[in-house]
Amino acid sequence: MDLSAGQQKALFAVVVVVLAGLGIYLIAPHNSKQPTPGRSAAPSSPTQAAGSPSAAPAPTGSASNSGVNIYQWLPFTEPELARASAVTTQVADDYDTFTYTDSAASYVARMNGLITTQFSQTLKNGFSTFGVAQARTSEKQISTGTATIDSIRTFGSSSITFVVATTQKLTGTQGSSTSTAQYAVTVTGQGGSWQVYDIEPAGAGNT
Repeated sequence: MDLSAGQQKALFAVVVVVLAGLGIYLIAPHNSKQPTPGRSAAPSSPTQAAGSPSAAPAPTGSASNSGVNIYQWLPFTEPELARASAVTTQVADDYDTFTYTDSAASYVARMNGLITTQFSQTLKNGFSTFGVAQARTSEKQISTGTATIDSIRTFGSSSITFVVATTQKLTGTQGSSTSTAQYAVTVTGQGGSWQVYDIEPAGAGNT
């Protein structure tokens, strides 16, 4: 059941506090790996099987130190949030991980089952952008990304938008560099089934 705007604002504050205190239970950091379509970085081969992100451990005990179970007011359960966060960090990892030997298809294949069909095509188009692809190949770029969830920006009955902090390490013939960024990553689904359908700079938000 969707919450009113007023209820969501009140719950956002509570959720941020709860996730900050119980982040160790709900959100396990993962090593990211996928290139930003607009960046010229190169993906490295992931070691984890596509479509099977590490499930974040479900929190134990009450959802807050006061013993109040906030999940009774939210449209998802603790295990559902844990699954959604695991999918989010896995895809954010893959988003900044690639190698100059990757094709658009092989780059996106790592995220099969974790992203929607429409978003899959968007990523392929971005990875194939002429200038970006040319620089990636000529400079023999290899990129590895890591991501952690900072907070929940918004949520509804079948979607959650997380704010994710990423670090990208890029190497190539031009040397090596490390960059950081924040993204708004939106997942859609219900129960234990979630897929990413949008990634945007956190400053722009997901619309």
